[in-house]
Amino acid sequence: MSIPLMMRAMVLEKKSHSLTLKQIPVPSPGTGQILIKVKVCGVCRTDLHIVDGELPDPKLPLVPGHEVIGQVVTLGPGCAIFSEGDVVGVAWLGYTCNSCEFCLHGSENLCDKALFTGYTLDGGFAEYILANEGYCYPIPTGYANAAGAPLMCAGLIGYRSYQMISSFSETIGFYGFGAAAHILVQIAVAQKKKVFAFTREGDRNAQSFALESGAVWCHGSETQAPEKLDAALIFAPAGNLVPKALTDIRKGGTVVCGGIHMSDIPSFPYRLLWGEKTLRSVANLTRKDGIGFFETIDSIPVQTETKIFPLEMANSALEQLRSGGIRGAAVLEIG
Repeated sequence: MSIPLMMRAMVLEKKSHSLTLKQIPVPSPGTGQILIKVKVCGVCRTDLHIVDGELPDPKLPLVPGHEVIGQVVTLGPGCAIFSEGDVVGVAWLGYTCNSCEFCLHGSENLCDKALFTGYTLDGGFAEYILANEGYCYPIPTGYANAAGAPLMCAGLIGYRSYQMISSFSETIGFYGFGAAAHILVQIAVAQKKKVFAFTREGDRNAQSFALESGAVWCHGSETQAPEKLDAALIFAPAGNLVPKALTDIRKGGTVVCGGIHMSDIPSFPYRLLWGEKTLRSVANLTRKDGIGFFETIDSIPVQTETKIFPLEMANSALEQLRSGGIRGAAVLEIG
């Protein structure tokens, strides 16, 4: 395959500014790296937090995007996992040191030296992306398309969040119904769970989407759940949902905050937490999570709903995500 010297990319040059379509050099792989021709890249709420300046210290200038599916075109020295022509996925976690206490004890997601795709490493809002081979995933044929792109973050981080609740949980609340929730609800329903979905007040489109996707009940986030929940997963970046979710769960239940950024959590009375309830966050993901997720969707196939945009319309995709105008997930179609 002929590889050009330059490529199109949507670049963040300054925080809280729109992306700019630019021609930039195609990178060359170093030791342990692969060059991937990007087919599709999902547009994640984390991309929005980066562009809006809500996450600190991004690499600038930066090519965002961490829900990448593409084809390997060049291997750097020392690569032994993939071959040219393989279809691979690139996710948020792009590098860890493999030697700190977190890495050595199975928590590489907490590595202090970790690098993240589309944040501290250039990402997939471009025609090509450079990635560390050991942090890429083989993509099954059925997911090697735009519908598979949201799996690389919404699916992976959502799956890690889902794994944080007890396997004995039977009634689960999803707060915010977007890219992650519409994937996870399919897994939960297949495992005989009952999902109760909460959306922005008055968001009829999201509520109908949740019910079509398998939720047994869906209303605005201010509405009390019709029965006590065993667990709650919060995907919306709204801190005021934390005390609400604590109110909705039963004694011994768990509330998991699944996003990388959330508005401030308001103070709440201790009685909402009492009863041995658990409140926890999810940070990033591990490669083990990725392996477990793809094994799960091999036995429980999932479908995603996507809205496709060309690369140069990335700003429009971000704005529609910001305003709640995306049903499912936004995806840039590039190659």
